[in-house]
Amino acid sequence: MTVMNTTGSFQRDEPLREKGNIMKKTYKYVSGTPLSAEQKKRLEALATQPDSEIDFSDIPELTNRDFENAVRGKFYRPVKKALSLRLDVDVIEWLKKDGRGYQTRANQMLREQMLKELTASRKKTAA
Repeated sequence: MTVMNTTGSFQRDEPLREKGNIMKKTYKYVSGTPLSAEQKKRLEALATQPDSEIDFSDIPELTNRDFENAVRGKFYRPVKKALSLRLDVDVIEWLKKDGRGYQTRANQMLREQMLKELTASRKKTAA
């Protein structure tokens, strides 16, 4: 178990691993006091309670108007992964011609192509 020490840093669950796995550490933050038996019992009771018995009277009902200006994925940021990729020199020059952000532009172009192909394959499957 990882516990926060008095200086505010974390202790490791296990010692550092062999070279190559150094970034694969797990941490668990333990805060406050453990749940009492009564608290655990109440949480278990809530977990088994059917939705039909939940009191929603203090929560306003959502309408279609609430979603008029909604944007799907507004705060979604895909996970990035470093990759070594060999490209033709002329392709790299073309990507870099507009200056900084060429990797982002390359990613955007690849994503657009990926989504086109996924949409096309879904249409074929649906037909």
